[in-house]
Amino acid sequence: MSSDVPLSVLDLVPISSGSTAAEALRNTLDLARRAEEFGYHRYWLAEHHLNPGVAGTSPALIISLVAGATARIRVGSGAVQLGHHTPLSVVEQFGLLDAVHPGRIDLGLGRSGGAPRTPAAPAEGAAGVAEGAGESEEPGTEEALGKEDGPGTEEALGKEDGPGTEEALGKENGPGKEDGPGRTEGTFTDSGLYLPPKYTGFARLLASPRFRLHQALLRQPGATTPEYPDQIDDILALLAGKYRSADGVEAHVVPGEGAAVEVWILGSSGGTSALTAAARGLPFAANYHVSPGTVVEAVEAYRKAFRPSPALAGPRVLVSADVVVAPDDATARRLASGYGLWVRSIRTAEGAIPFPTPEEAARHRWSDEDRALVADRVDTQFVGSPETVVERLEALRAATGADELLITTITHGHEDRVRSYELLADAWAKRA
Repeated sequence: MSSDVPLSVLDLVPISSGSTAAEALRNTLDLARRAEEFGYHRYWLAEHHLNPGVAGTSPALIISLVAGATARIRVGSGAVQLGHHTPLSVVEQFGLLDAVHPGRIDLGLGRSGGAPRTPAAPAEGAAGVAEGAGESEEPGTEEALGKEDGPGTEEALGKEDGPGTEEALGKENGPGKEDGPGRTEGTFTDSGLYLPPKYTGFARLLASPRFRLHQALLRQPGATTPEYPDQIDDILALLAGKYRSADGVEAHVVPGEGAAVEVWILGSSGGTSALTAAARGLPFAANYHVSPGTVVEAVEAYRKAFRPSPALAGPRVLVSADVVVAPDDATARRLASGYGLWVRSIRTAEGAIPFPTPEEAARHRWSDEDRALVADRVDTQFVGSPETVVERLEALRAATGADELLITTITHGHEDRVRSYELLADAWAKRA
């Protein structure tokens, strides 16, 4: 793949219905090898917990497996959720990875899983399950690409260019307008990118018993999470060998100190994550695939506040997108038809279910509440032929000024998923 805007992969290690976590991990290793062959620039893994349909619980461990199965592609986290880890443990883990795979490791950091937030300020992580650079509208799902202040597209590029919401859920397989999710009202950028209203359902997730269990199992009793900017500063100081405690005691991490890892901050809004990245001169990854309504404000806030650093002279932005590509639009719509049901499982606090077959998805009958719950995600999934999806990615790139695009694709069949990445890489390289 040759392009001025590289494409990369975000992998949630999804489990398909009827399959197992072991098979999902084998599929990840195969996809990573194939992505390297297709010319993708990076391969990022998300962090999610307590999800029946996602096996990506430990980014560092899976990064080690993927880096060992490949030779050149950069491998990293999208993202490590700092509410679940200490700065020292992160630097130790990624220092070990860099020692074995020098110059190939990315450390993507997200803030999900930390101190409790109000419903208006959901977790902002990196890339994830239904939604992560990973995702997370609830712990272990969309947190990976996270969110902090806020959380098809046929109208976005013209009706003839692809599916809207009901088609994206597989109109030909069962759900029609009366059964499938309905499109939300939103706005369009000058480039034609659809920006749905901000998702406002986080109160339901934060109040769920599953959220409380997630927090309880991932933290030591009585433990508190430091402020996110302080955590980032500690990680950077430990990597640079400049860490000093409040009373002047030095700490040196071996391996870890001096590791040539590329540090990224992942976020969804123009809030803490974007401003933390900007103030420290770090690259920023924004997630259209998890929080599409806030992606433009996120990158604008980052660029406006950016300060040059020894690592980065100017702003550097990566933006994620959820994509399914097939030889034609109708086939792509069928392959993507389980997506809405999968997103529903996350937003109802069930945890991401194993990804359904098109037939399983077609049997679901959609209520008005269901439709409203997933519409923003389904409307902003890029589904179609290579030409259709490339056009939509170009609109995303133009609207955000992205320097790189991070592609996450989930289908029930592994080979369909691999083929989607292959078709996109070929079409992206050939675009005018």
